[in-house]
Amino acid sequence: MKQYILAIDAGTTSARCILFDHAGQICATAQKELHVSYPHDGWVEQDAMEIWEAQIQVCRRVMEEHQIQPEQIAAIGMTNQRETTIVWDKSTGEPIAPAIVWQCRRTAQQADQLRERGLTETLRQKTGLVIDAYFSATKLQWILDNIPDARKRAQQGKLLFGTVDSWLIWKLTGGKRHITDASNAARTMLYNIHTLCWDAEILEELEIPAGMLPEVVPSSGIVAHTDIAFFGQEIPIAGIAGDQQAALFGQRCWQPGEAKNTYGTGCFLLMNTGTTPVSSSNGLLTTIAWNVDGQVTYALEGSIFVAGAAIQWLRDEVGLLSHSSESEQIANSVEDTGGVYLVPAFTGLGAPYWDAYARGLLIGITRATRREHIIRAALESLAYQTVDVLHGMEEDAKLALQRVKADGGASANDFLMQFQSDIMGVEVERPACVETTALGAAYLAGIAVGYWHDREELRATTTGGRRFEPKMDRQEREKLLRGWRKAVTRAQGWAKAE
Repeated sequence: MKQYILAIDAGTTSARCILFDHAGQICATAQKELHVSYPHDGWVEQDAMEIWEAQIQVCRRVMEEHQIQPEQIAAIGMTNQRETTIVWDKSTGEPIAPAIVWQCRRTAQQADQLRERGLTETLRQKTGLVIDAYFSATKLQWILDNIPDARKRAQQGKLLFGTVDSWLIWKLTGGKRHITDASNAARTMLYNIHTLCWDAEILEELEIPAGMLPEVVPSSGIVAHTDIAFFGQEIPIAGIAGDQQAALFGQRCWQPGEAKNTYGTGCFLLMNTGTTPVSSSNGLLTTIAWNVDGQVTYALEGSIFVAGAAIQWLRDEVGLLSHSSESEQIANSVEDTGGVYLVPAFTGLGAPYWDAYARGLLIGITRATRREHIIRAALESLAYQTVDVLHGMEEDAKLALQRVKADGGASANDFLMQFQSDIMGVEVERPACVETTALGAAYLAGIAVGYWHDREELRATTTGGRRFEPKMDRQEREKLLRGWRKAVTRAQGWAKAE
């Protein structure tokens, strides 16, 4: 009977399930869109039960429609939107509040207070992160402070906290396993990436009960089994990684200095720095890439909050596009943006600015500005934001990147990939299969159960792809980047109270 690895890809805008075979090829896939709510300015939230129900639904659909028996699933690998914060009742399994999504800025003031208390350097040294509302810590703090009796119930051991991976695994195991892996724990701003423990000093400072937190397990290893009720028999869960770390693994960036950029809802540039964490002086994050075979691999990361979401905004809120896929042809229909820049700081700016009060800006408009210019400017904004991160990463790591591997939905856009290469001045490599986030989760699960023997065997599973080489001259590149940085300056601090 043919065996498969089932990858759960729990994203921000959709729940997905992808079935991979031994050649690393996609054999089946199912997807269900998720609702995202914006109840107030800067707030972003989701229904945790909808996330769970959609995820189990797509898993069952893949197996039923393709007549896959549970015994054919060698293991499950999971990857997930990171930092999104869920708190649920330990007894009933019911969330006590909507999930606070990673993009949510409601806790910007709590982050300000932590800085005012002089915790910036302590948290950076321990967690590798800058203080920002992006991470789970202030989101969890907000739930404990604002949901009636939440703090009291948490102190009594009645509530559990988790990121999306923890929540889904708790549900899949029928409440038997409350776990997360090191790559997800490292994104909470509560986990010490050097001692590899939840940090007692940080928990005390933020008044977060340690009993709420999940056990931290390896990124690759049999760490749980699904409850028999869901698939008819137990299936091992053997791989867990946050979506960006999973993509780094799926792109086979296994050596220090190798980097990838994922173009999804947000945009995330990660570089493998090996077994030594590299501290950033350029607003980047020092984070855990994965913990495999007892060895922790670290990465430098630049997190961009809005990337593909800018194209969705043009489509859904502004009505300039019928389908996101139209953007490539439209962008190519004009020679340039006519001097227009879009800074998509809809939920603030991430790396390297970390400005929670920045807001979106469309500037350079004249009477000659057309729809095509705005759409092209939106696509170019993804590339510009990546350059800001890349330059800081090269300085921190003390090396010049020659190539960046690209993946994620928007990487299918040839215009974007060519402009990205042009504006960075380095080669961009796109694999034939851009589903590297799910593939990374599959790899981590597969090597844990012996489906693949080692990384050398994994290297043979992915072939093909396309490379984009820079064609823009240096003078033009620098001119465009000066305009971009000028526009960013205008967008910064917009929402900050006078």
